[in-house]
Amino acid sequence: MKNIFLISLLFAGLFQLKGQESKLSFFEPLMGKTWSAEGNWGDGSKFKQDITFRFGLNDQVVIAESNGYTNQEQTTYGPRNHGVRKFDTATNSVKFWEFDVFGGLTEGTVTVNGKDIIYTYRYGESVVTDYWEYVNENTYNYTVGDYENGTWNQKYLTTKFIAHVATKPE
Repeated sequence: MKNIFLISLLFAGLFQLKGQESKLSFFEPLMGKTWSAEGNWGDGSKFKQDITFRFGLNDQVVIAESNGYTNQEQTTYGPRNHGVRKFDTATNSVKFWEFDVFGGLTEGTVTVNGKDIIYTYRYGESVVTDYWEYVNENTYNYTVGDYENGTWNQKYLTTKFIAHVATKPE
C-alpha cells in the first residue's frame, strides 16, 4: 500500500510539471532563434532590437535576452533587457518581468490568441500592449500601442520580427 501511495505521488508530481510546461508551450516557436526588428516609434525615434528566447529551470520559465539601444542618443547598441516569463498558479496566468539596463522593471501578463502572443502591462498611467502577430515560423508582425477589446486605439510602433537561427558564442 505504501508503494502505491508513493507511485501515486510521483505521477501526480509529473503530471503537475507537465501541466505547467504546457502553460508556456506557446513560446516554443520563438526558441532557438534570434528575433530581429527595426523601425521607428511614433515620435520618430529609432527602434532596433534583437531578442533570443530560451527555456530555463526545467522549462518552468522562459528567459528573454534583448539587445537594443542603451543610451538616449541611440548611438550605443548592446545588452538592454533581461526578461522572465512564468506561469503563476495563484492567478492562473502567465506573468512577465522585464529588467532593463536603465534600472527599470516592466511587469505584466502574457496571453495568446491562436499563435499570436500578447503582452499587456502598465507604462506610467497607460496600459500598453505588445502584440506579436504570427505570420509564419520565421516572422511575426509586431505592434506596440493602446489595444482594447481587439481594437487598436493608438499604435506607437509597427514593425516585424524576423527570425535568424541563434548561434552560441564560442
